[in-house]
Amino acid sequence: MNIDPTQPWGLVIDYAGRATVLENGHTLSVRVFDNSLGYTLERDPFTGQYPSVQVTAEFSKAGSNGDATLRGYGLAVVEAKDGVPAVPDPTAVQRAVAAALADFEARRSAYAELCATWAPAPEPEPTPEPAPAP
Repeated sequence: MNIDPTQPWGLVIDYAGRATVLENGHTLSVRVFDNSLGYTLERDPFTGQYPSVQVTAEFSKAGSNGDATLRGYGLAVVEAKDGVPAVPDPTAVQRAVAAALADFEARRSAYAELCATWAPAPEPEPTPEPAPAP
């Protein structure tokens, strides 16, 4: 995935903090959100800090016949510091996508191992009939 340096988060996101990239049968979904409860960004009354921003990524690939989809998930957190709201960090998207790809690969290898375990045993070769005695 190429990061767009003209965008604050490195890719174009919609008003709800979502972005989707489709390429070669793979889908990458990114979501940027904070954990505030209201519409306005306010400091936490206990810590005095603004909420952190979570960047999640989901990497998925549909199976060849369309009835199975394998997914990988990643998360990156941008912390607010010194009483200032978190600022956009384009590397957060890269970190979330890298984590999603690593999770996807771990799930893929586990699935391949499971399939290999459940593969039926090959049929034994039949023993040839003994030759008749002369």
